[in-house]
Amino acid sequence: MQQTPRLRLTGGQALARALVPEGVPFVFGIAGGKLMHFMRAIAEEPSIRYVGVRHEAAAGMMASAVFAATGQVAVAMGEVGPGAINLVSGLAGAFNNNLAVLAITSNNQRMAAYPGRGTLMELDTQAVFRPVTKWNTVVMDGRRIPELVRRAFREALNGRPGPVHLDVPQDVLMEVHEYDPAEFAQPAAQYRLLAAPHPRPADIARAAALLRQAERPVLLAGGGLARSGNCASFRDIAALLDAPATATQMGLGAIAPTDPHFIGHGGTIGGPAITRALREADLVLAVGCRFSSWLWDAEGPLARDRRLIQIDTDPAAIGRVGQLEVGLLGDAGAVLDDLLEELRATPHSAKPSNHAWLAGLREQFAAHHAKLDAMAAERTPVMHPAALAQAIGAAMPANALATYDGGHTSFWSNDLTPVSAPRTRFHEPGMAQLGFGTPWAVALKLAHPERPVFNIIGDGAFGFTLQELDTARRYGLPVITVIHNNEAWGIIRIGQRRALDFELGTDLSGTDYAAIARGFGCRGETITQVEEIGPAISRALASDLPSVLDCRTRFEPHPGLPQFGASGSFGMPAGTLLHAAPGSPK
Repeated sequence: MQQTPRLRLTGGQALARALVPEGVPFVFGIAGGKLMHFMRAIAEEPSIRYVGVRHEAAAGMMASAVFAATGQVAVAMGEVGPGAINLVSGLAGAFNNNLAVLAITSNNQRMAAYPGRGTLMELDTQAVFRPVTKWNTVVMDGRRIPELVRRAFREALNGRPGPVHLDVPQDVLMEVHEYDPAEFAQPAAQYRLLAAPHPRPADIARAAALLRQAERPVLLAGGGLARSGNCASFRDIAALLDAPATATQMGLGAIAPTDPHFIGHGGTIGGPAITRALREADLVLAVGCRFSSWLWDAEGPLARDRRLIQIDTDPAAIGRVGQLEVGLLGDAGAVLDDLLEELRATPHSAKPSNHAWLAGLREQFAAHHAKLDAMAAERTPVMHPAALAQAIGAAMPANALATYDGGHTSFWSNDLTPVSAPRTRFHEPGMAQLGFGTPWAVALKLAHPERPVFNIIGDGAFGFTLQELDTARRYGLPVITVIHNNEAWGIIRIGQRRALDFELGTDLSGTDYAAIARGFGCRGETITQVEEIGPAISRALASDLPSVLDCRTRFEPHPGLPQFGASGSFGMPAGTLLHAAPGSPK
């Protein structure tokens, strides 16, 4: 039998080839000398596109966005030392939001690393990355590259998704070794699970029985359901039980705002109906939800005393909150399919109590939304943020994707920028890292070039990553950035004034973001009246350039701010934000 010829490859070539079986679509990063052998291999690999960013943190954010929008794992890379340090901040959001990313860093040669010897840019990169990754290691022998890449994908995608990290010394990337071609041809199914475990039929049956018996059931969709690609069964169960349904920030779109069972979304900022539902429910069906502080009050999770049926791929998440009645370990969509089938197998009518429970919550949600609409209808010399958010929503095409970046901006966008499908509106609720929106928008446009992409962002948040406008322009990605510009760190300013009667470091006045955009070779417009929003968005959509609409607004506390602040999410004393007065000064 003729023996298959072995491949002679550098470590960089082996690393690039090992990414191909997983269908890695993009490598995000900045060109670096110690990464040169890897970069040359990427340049020669037609299936992987390299995207050069202006800051390594943006590379981590862009890779996070690719997984959030598509389920594909992208690579974020950083050079030794400062490049790696910069990349860490971009991975922290991926870690806190359960998003799979493969981070690759270079390092000094093995003779000068682990432990270091005082070489330029020396860093114990493995130690630095450990707190923000599910798993990380140093590749000390190039012959192990295929094995360790497979391990990285297995760790990133099995159970709770998350970022992983390979630190590869420069000489490992340079050295040539012989490899068996089969090392680069293994399908993913040969080294990791492609499907989550499935619950026992008896547990499905028990969950269905509990749902039938419940007087006040609530359905709660999280990011795990959105990623599963199957929200239809969630909606069907809500209809079958005549039960209220809501979604977290990561689960937006799992239940559409037009659905008759919708009671708001986005956690406590979504209105009092959500808070009431989770406090008064006799049973909560939580699907792919981690109960972050977006669902807390001053004492912790709103569902802490509720009976709970919980579906999750992460066994550590099941039972962390509430009184667990049934834990169902598995993919959210697949488990819901089985649960729906079990519910349908025993025909029954929803209880009158269910209908009354839902009707009361729907009435409360309608009153909340009417209050927002009344704010949006105000016409004042400086735009109300509700008016801006509503105008953006009205002008966005139905198939648009959007990021919400910034506390003040995210709150107003939550209800007033419509969402009808999962994976179309993107928050960063886990780390709440300001500035994620611009890199995410760039990556969303790369992943979905046929769809309009909007970056709805506060002026403070925009300042963190505005240099990625250059990335959008260089790669021909006409993303549309709409800035809620109130010329301040608005929420922090109001907190300072009300808590301790002072103000320091919150003023951001005097910056012309439209001019900055033009300096990067993008379009830039300044907007001062709400009637200008629609035409400006139409012009931006018709252009072939990234566009920035610098919209001058005033700061108005969102109605959900007191409840959200009570959870301690802003790091301010309890009660600081509880009495936000309309028309508060900047």
